[in-house]
Amino acid sequence: MHGSHDTEWSRSQWVAYADSILAGAQAWASPGHARITPPGAEGGYGRAVDGLEGFARTFLLAGFRIAGERGEGLDALIEFYRHGIRTGVDPDAPDRWVRLDEHPQAKVEAASIALILDLTRPWIWDHLDALTQQRVIEYFSPVVGDTTYPQTNWVWFRLVVQTFLRSVGGPWSAQDIADDLARHDSFARADGWMSDGDERSFDHYVGWALHLYPVLWSRMQGAAELANGRTAADVAGLDRFLLDAVTLIGADGSPLLQGRSLIYRFAAAAPFWVGVLAEVPSLSAGTLRHAANRVVAHFADHDVPTAAGLLSMGWHDEWRALAQSYSGPGSPYWAVKGLLGVLLPADHPVWAAPAEPLPVETGDTLRAVRAAGWIVSGTRADGIVRVINHGTDHATENSLVGDSPLYARIGYSTATSPLLDAEAWENPLEQTVSIVDPSGRATHRAAMTLVEVRVQDDADGTVGISASTSAAHWLIADPSGHRHGSGLDGSVTVAGRVTVHSLVRGAWEVRLARVESLEPGLAAETLHLRIGGWPISGAAPITTATAEGARAASAERSSGIRAVVGAGVAGVVIRSHATPLGSVTAVPTVEYPVAVGAWTATVLELTGLVTGELDCTVDVVAAGDYWAADITWPDGAQTSSTLTDHRTAAQAER
Repeated sequence: MHGSHDTEWSRSQWVAYADSILAGAQAWASPGHARITPPGAEGGYGRAVDGLEGFARTFLLAGFRIAGERGEGLDALIEFYRHGIRTGVDPDAPDRWVRLDEHPQAKVEAASIALILDLTRPWIWDHLDALTQQRVIEYFSPVVGDTTYPQTNWVWFRLVVQTFLRSVGGPWSAQDIADDLARHDSFARADGWMSDGDERSFDHYVGWALHLYPVLWSRMQGAAELANGRTAADVAGLDRFLLDAVTLIGADGSPLLQGRSLIYRFAAAAPFWVGVLAEVPSLSAGTLRHAANRVVAHFADHDVPTAAGLLSMGWHDEWRALAQSYSGPGSPYWAVKGLLGVLLPADHPVWAAPAEPLPVETGDTLRAVRAAGWIVSGTRADGIVRVINHGTDHATENSLVGDSPLYARIGYSTATSPLLDAEAWENPLEQTVSIVDPSGRATHRAAMTLVEVRVQDDADGTVGISASTSAAHWLIADPSGHRHGSGLDGSVTVAGRVTVHSLVRGAWEVRLARVESLEPGLAAETLHLRIGGWPISGAAPITTATAEGARAASAERSSGIRAVVGAGVAGVVIRSHATPLGSVTAVPTVEYPVAVGAWTATVLELTGLVTGELDCTVDVVAAGDYWAADITWPDGAQTSSTLTDHRTAAQAER
């Protein structure tokens, strides 16, 4: 059932969509139903893990369906997964599950199985024979005392499994649960945001993992005793996070193309359904349901799942390079978290709540996300949401590593994809400020220091302001590095210090850049400073370039760039097969001579509208102990903004 995103789905449409995905996956089950292995390239962990993923992740959706119907009319679905569980824990079955002590990925999948065994207890667990129940307990038991879980969202996999074990008389550790809850709390940052671990990792995992599991866990049998009153604080954090999250969806329903695991697609809808479950106070049920609907329908409109009912590794279409190195054909089924709403029965009030629009559907938005160092700018006229990033890089503070294209670029949007070809990981291009050496190598900026992120709304105008400073460095990548989302490790050579200020208004960013210093022995005249603009992907983007400015356009999107201060020379760089949004990608750029201590100013635009020249004036003037930027924007509006000096500013609150 692929319906237009312009039509609000009824519950029966949600259910039909969920059932089409379940049916497509079940067709690829092993004889004992314990492994589901859709067609596709084997994942990095092997076929046995692929099959476990396929079972566990579709079991999430089956559980939502069963609980949402209170078990009625789904006898075949219930028996299918009961059979799979009996087989999965049978040590002699040829299609048994990979055990937790055989491969770490089993620890991830065990959490989905445990969560749904709890959710569907009256229909599945209670009908398993005593031997199978004991084998399930034994299968889960290695989790107790296991200290090898990564200290990220994975802590919830240990928590959920032990909570289930405790409820069925299995082994569990109160200390493990206390440690994992404390570790989760250590991820908390400003305004309900959480980092997925100690790195500056702000991405979709904040919503589809770090805010999802606390709420689902709190509903498990016995969890209230373990929670010890913490759930109200978890819900308050979710409530605040959702106020930002709802601004990050484009009017066409596209989530932000940023961060790892994008093959999970409409899992990005999960936090909105979690908000409904938790009855958050700040957004109505109709707003939350509509947000989830927009995201899922975006992919339905792009023929997801396929005609065969399968979720491929990609975005709209199959695009294997979007996946992590470990991903297999069962991996994309974490998308079903975005269908959590089918857990809510037909008589739940959310289904009768009137739909309320996304922020970008009612007006322009300009918002600061302090934790991530983002300025969010959405424009109603074209429905695009853009994020200007000065605080997220999936790196630890003060480390010098390669930039991850998924995290460390200056700009992300709901209409563009970062370049993700091999070259992109080693030589940053789009949405960058890089020092480029004579051989064409571009510097990286991870781990930059966030200087400020705020929205100025006063007599001098409304503008989003963010800034960062970094030790710009060249990288010779380690060829054996794994690409799990972070930038590449390798041999690093520091070029100098570069500071960037972004002033954002609507579809435009004025990017002020200055090379503060160069390392001894580097000659400025052999280098240039490259400003990379928004990438436009399609079959054949149309490009134009003059001395000062350049533009790339598809039928729906246009990216412009223009030098405003400094002797910039504009151009367009073309890459093939570099993003999931089209076979050709064009990136407008401006290159400046390197002049230590001198400002450059560049205006960038991403729009879905017909646009003219990027006429803009910028004056950057010293005003005592700080700088001021006076801008006349392309629409004639004028703003005056104070820039925080990175040398004197305390780091912004994270």
